[in-house]
Amino acid sequence: MIPRRALARLAAPLLAAVLAGCAFEGAYDLPLPGGAATGDGAYRVTAEFEDVLNLVPRSAVKVDDVTVGEVEDVWRDGWHAAVRLRLARDVRLPDNAVARINQTSLLGEKYVALEPPLGERPAGRLADGDLIPLARTGRNTEVEEVLGALSLLLNGGGVAQLRTITHELNEVMNGREERLRSLLRELDTLVGSLDEQRAQIVRAIEGINRLAATLREERETIGTAVDEVGPALKVLADQRRQLVRMLEAVSELGKVGARVIERSREDLLASLRALEPTLTKLAEAGDALPRSLELLATFPFPDEAMDAVKGDYSNVDITLDLSLATLYHNLVARDAGGSGGSGGRDEAGSDDGDPWAPGDLPLPLGTQPGDAEPDGEELGGEEPGGGGDLIDLLTGGLR
Repeated sequence: MIPRRALARLAAPLLAAVLAGCAFEGAYDLPLPGGAATGDGAYRVTAEFEDVLNLVPRSAVKVDDVTVGEVEDVWRDGWHAAVRLRLARDVRLPDNAVARINQTSLLGEKYVALEPPLGERPAGRLADGDLIPLARTGRNTEVEEVLGALSLLLNGGGVAQLRTITHELNEVMNGREERLRSLLRELDTLVGSLDEQRAQIVRAIEGINRLAATLREERETIGTAVDEVGPALKVLADQRRQLVRMLEAVSELGKVGARVIERSREDLLASLRALEPTLTKLAEAGDALPRSLELLATFPFPDEAMDAVKGDYSNVDITLDLSLATLYHNLVARDAGGSGGSGGRDEAGSDDGDPWAPGDLPLPLGTQPGDAEPDGEELGGEEPGGGGDLIDLLTGGLR
């Protein structure tokens, strides 16, 4: 039988060995009853923070102010802190979720808030073993930081400057309230107009962007052009005196021209007034003058004559307007005693003022009816009494 003293001596080293082989870090290793993410299927996510403040293990992890997990561990990883989060299996977050250390109240405890990214489309799904990098983590402002900034402002900070600024603003606005109201209304109108023209402004900015891209593509060409402009500028610099003298001469010419115009002003106005009737008649003539000039350029043959000429011959149509009454008087109804075409007229040489009366017409033939035939020597001649050709017969001797 082993004595009690020997049993106690044997139990003491065994108990020490058991305690040394177990890693126990205190109360943080004891799970909280009824806590979040304590069941099976929980997954773990690591988040990197530049500063974890006084965040400790067993702190809550919340989504939309609802506890969905807890902080499992906090450790240093290089120059930043790493926090391992244990989340319940039914928590669904995008792969680009953000993590932020917030505080429940002014003097409350810290917790980790998880939420989808702001201003970015959610993508993927957060899974076990994922990492939330420093770019998507942050923390809130501590009360100590706010009080320190307020102390800096009040103790030798910008209070005196704020008082000066406030005083100057009061001096500026005093007595100018109506103008300031008008200015605010104009600013409101301006902002409204800019808001209405957003699409055009965006298009203009995009056009400038395209122009900048084109200029960037043509950078070598622009550089070459700038390099070649140097000699041209040097030539202009060398000709500076000549250019100055030329400009002075142009200025003097302008003065002389102004004096000439001023002195001849009345004569010029008189000439313009004298041209007014002529221009008025030309305007009334319309297109008659251009047509006359067009016909004058083709004298003596009009443009229509070109259609009649076919090679070495021409076709001409003649239209005769004959009156049976005139033919009758020329051929038959002549005065029996008149051989010169003067029958029916009185001695005064007129019959009731009608110059085209039948008695005034000359006889178409040189002889009266029944006269003897003229001999051959007189066939080509013309009787004193009137014409004896075919045209006189047809026209009644009007030529």
